[in-house]
Amino acid sequence: MSALGLKTARLTAPRFGDIALWLAAAFPWMLATALIVVLLSLAPAHAGEAVSETCGGKNLMTGLQTADPAKYALVLAEGDKVVNGKSIFWKIEKPGLKPSWLLGTMHVSDARVLSMPKGAAEASAAADTIVVESDEILDDKKAMATLFINPSLTMLTDGSTISQHLSPEENAKLEAGLKQRGVPLAAVAHMQPWLISSSFEMTACEVRRKATGLKFLDQKLAGDAAASGRQVKGLETLAEQAKAMSDLPIQLHLKSLIQTLELGDEINDVNETMTDLYLAGNIGAIIPMLKNIVPDQTLSDDDTAAFEQRIILDRNKVMAERAAPILAKGNIFIAVGALHLVGDEGLVELLRKQGFTVTAVN
Repeated sequence: MSALGLKTARLTAPRFGDIALWLAAAFPWMLATALIVVLLSLAPAHAGEAVSETCGGKNLMTGLQTADPAKYALVLAEGDKVVNGKSIFWKIEKPGLKPSWLLGTMHVSDARVLSMPKGAAEASAAADTIVVESDEILDDKKAMATLFINPSLTMLTDGSTISQHLSPEENAKLEAGLKQRGVPLAAVAHMQPWLISSSFEMTACEVRRKATGLKFLDQKLAGDAAASGRQVKGLETLAEQAKAMSDLPIQLHLKSLIQTLELGDEINDVNETMTDLYLAGNIGAIIPMLKNIVPDQTLSDDDTAAFEQRIILDRNKVMAERAAPILAKGNIFIAVGALHLVGDEGLVELLRKQGFTVTAVN
């Protein structure tokens, strides 16, 4: 499959080797946050433990540049082809309205990400309304309750346990990975595999930062707005995000879970590389970079297309439709995951089709 999908209309549809890592980039982290609330209540406390600003990972692109300059150049070239892939901050305009703003985020509490690009902090502070993927992130415990109120979205409702879907070797890897985080296997035994994966795709240091009360970027923006008496609106519900994940075949999620476990601490390297690309505003290079992290394995084109369609493209359409009447008021600040901005079916293009002028802010 071509690097950037069918006639650039889509992001790259990943092979299985990329699925776990693509989830790390595209996963609706509001869901993971709700799960982390549960896991933190189960894991032993680490009173007084220092929490570093970064997770100690290395930029894999730097290593790739040295080890395989041709592949490094190919990744950058593929990233350059991604429509609207060179900015995380955009100005939205329409005659008769005050300008609005669109920020692509990473759902992490890394101080480098929280600082935002030049002009974004001022724009968010002056906006009448802050729009995020889900306004349910304002209250972690309420979000958790909302998420788990419908067991079919998050739990294995056929009476099985996660262990019954794994081989003995795979189950041992899962139990060992959970043990490292202080979580007993029994606590997640009936959860769907994609939800368990989220606890591993979120780096350990991010979990520790969460335990200290730090908010990821979207949460901070929403919380600051609410504290100042301004309106906060969501474009999706957590239930809708969970439905998107649970709609995908369970076998895909099981394979993703095992691969995530096998990555282990290397997820720190993946996260650091994505963060560096994000801070450079080079969102288009993230998926091409992820393609080169692990070898491809067998997964049908139908499966990979379904993943991309359900997790990114379908949600883009919903976000754009729901953003339109909010943007009609002007002076709005929208913050959503950065991968939702790029491509021919990304938010930037969808808003342009609604008659808005959307311009990158350098």
